[in-house]
Amino acid sequence: MSEQTWEPAHPPAIEDDLLDPYERLVGIEVLGRQVVVPEKNRLLRCFQFLSLNTISYGDFCWNGECTNCQVWYHTDGQSKANDEPGLACRLEVIEGMKITSLSQSIELDGITK
Repeated sequence: MSEQTWEPAHPPAIEDDLLDPYERLVGIEVLGRQVVVPEKNRLLRCFQFLSLNTISYGDFCWNGECTNCQVWYHTDGQSKANDEPGLACRLEVIEGMKITSLSQSIELDGITK
């Protein structure tokens, strides 16, 4: 059985100015699920790319003050023992990043619900 990567069923209707410019999608893992997201973007914007409504209307300040977007992650080649906390609104996505835990405020269609 081959490992599959999850992509939104339909490309999200996200305004061009919502995401930072990107040329390609990169693979990351969120709670054990492989997904693809736009490179050169903050992780919270990438979550919005995956789940437009739940993140757009979620309780996030987008500037790091509320901490509602806290995640625990490590990079490719490291283990969960190397997890670091970070705020998704401040972290730029890194190809191969593994998100192992999410704040309860983060709901992602097809991943957390």
